[in-house]
Amino acid sequence: MSDTAQRSNRVLVVATIMFATFMVAIEATIVATAMPRIVGQLGGFTYYSWVFSAFLLAQSTTTVIYGKLSDIFGRKPVLIAGIVVFLIGSLLCGLAWSMTSLILFRLLQGLGAGAIQPVTMTIIGDLFKLEERGRVQGIMATVWATSAVVGPLAGGIIVDNISWAWIFWINLPIGIFSIIAFSLFLKETVAHKQASIDYLGSILFSIAIIALLVILTETDAEAWILLSLAAVFIVSGALFFWQEKRAPEPIISIALWSRRLVATSNICMLLAGMALIGLSTILPVYIQGVLGRSPIVAGFTLTMLVVGWPLSVMMSSKLFKAFGIRNTLRFGSLLFPFGALFLLFLTPDSSPIVAGAGSFFMGFGMGLINLTSIALVQDSVEWSMRGSATASIIFARSLGNTLGATVLGAILNAGINHYASGDTADNLHNVLNQPTGLTELAGDSVVRGIFDASLHWSFWGIVVVAVMTLISTWLIPVGHHGRKTTSVPASEAASH
Repeated sequence: MSDTAQRSNRVLVVATIMFATFMVAIEATIVATAMPRIVGQLGGFTYYSWVFSAFLLAQSTTTVIYGKLSDIFGRKPVLIAGIVVFLIGSLLCGLAWSMTSLILFRLLQGLGAGAIQPVTMTIIGDLFKLEERGRVQGIMATVWATSAVVGPLAGGIIVDNISWAWIFWINLPIGIFSIIAFSLFLKETVAHKQASIDYLGSILFSIAIIALLVILTETDAEAWILLSLAAVFIVSGALFFWQEKRAPEPIISIALWSRRLVATSNICMLLAGMALIGLSTILPVYIQGVLGRSPIVAGFTLTMLVVGWPLSVMMSSKLFKAFGIRNTLRFGSLLFPFGALFLLFLTPDSSPIVAGAGSFFMGFGMGLINLTSIALVQDSVEWSMRGSATASIIFARSLGNTLGATVLGAILNAGINHYASGDTADNLHNVLNQPTGLTELAGDSVVRGIFDASLHWSFWGIVVVAVMTLISTWLIPVGHHGRKTTSVPASEAASH
């Protein structure tokens, strides 16, 4: 376990953590806003969702491993190594010459990003007592909220005025500053210990998920290819569960995840993650391609999602006191699909305000669902398992992001194949593969109508997943099962 020395300047370390977190947090919104223009220049619209899936898959599958490595080698070297990998991936993303190369470089970028969130959370646990962390986490929440506002704006400005490569290269100065600051301000002594890292489980899990994502993306592939991938998914998935049962320190604890509260909360967060990433990837395409608005306008409609999220978190304590934790959770679960319903009413003549309103309500509902689920899971287990329980929620949400980007992207492609055929389909794909293709759709009413109908297939998918999220929240058993946490010493809090 890493024992961070008292010499660490906590204010400067937290400030550096904020910079590093901002770098990863802004990645989602800035890339989502700029992706339509990137696809237009590089081509390959069919692989649109893989730009998001590759990053999220690499990030989610490495999170647990980085956490274990930081216990063995210390927080600072693991965190700095992760930032370096992230920066190399960012540099190469800006140099990408095709969608295939961009996807590969996004995968590398995700491998680095997987270290940043869990290790920085662990550092906060090392430096602050449990009762102090609420204030620090509130500060970190402002980072995510700021990135939600700055990301779309920055993405739109960069795409409209300079090369899209700078949406990735903007990470370089922030990352380099973070590395220097961590090297100077974070002091720690490391008591090395042996730990069993479940590499085989990680590999098997990655193989299973990649096979599943390819099946969902390449729905028009030959039957023998899909059957082969299905066999890979089933075999690797079965081997994964076998490995997790026998591993001394499994990447996923079957015993923990099988508890009703943990299982239902994880299912809820997986579904919510699917719906949110679907909104993040599909809505900017609709705003630009069907409504004919600029990337900046598209970005601001998406920004409303994460504006609603921290607002609900700030109001949560009052809601808990007034209505109780059960009713607060269910209120959030009702707002989630309510916001998704706004998407079904979008037409080529709609105002972006309609889309923004839907995003806001989904974000507000998600804030309550996420916060309440984590609180319930943490309170249901003893402190020695609380870090793993919390990580399960984060992991489930990340996996939901990965699956959602692929599934809803596949639904969009299926909609295009359904509504467009022959010359019309070729014309639509040709337009989408142009640098300014989305903005040109408004000039062709036939093609725009097809694109509108196809995107509504994805909107229906988001609504269905949001309703499934609502149902899953009502299955979560709400009660007080765990110990009180106020007396836990800071030394034990390092795993949180």
